[in-house]
Amino acid sequence: MKISKSNAEHYNWGNNCDGWYLVNKNDLSIIHERMPPNTYEVRHYHNHSQQFFFVLSGTATLEVDGTIIELNSQEGFEVSPLVPHQMFNKTNQKLEFIVTSQPNSKGDRVLTEE
Repeated sequence: MKISKSNAEHYNWGNNCDGWYLVNKNDLSIIHERMPPNTYEVRHYHNHSQQFFFVLSGTATLEVDGTIIELNSQEGFEVSPLVPHQMFNKTNQKLEFIVTSQPNSKGDRVLTEE
């Protein structure tokens, strides 16, 4: 079956952020996410899931274990399990990206203090 934002399962998170499940299996998830200007995700890590973030449009600021990584359109970054990270959209433009998690990160997120 062909999948797109128009027919994918949708959910809201954070402060008016959106996610669309493009693939949602136990061993793999691929999510198209949208963050409005000046929003952020809570800092966390995953016990088991490795993740790959790939920016479709906009500019992402990804903090990974204390290091700031700026990702522009068509750039990506992998985050290993147990590594604290946090995604920010510090711009005045919307940010759209794909996050791939293997295995699925649902129920695997641990919030951090920082």
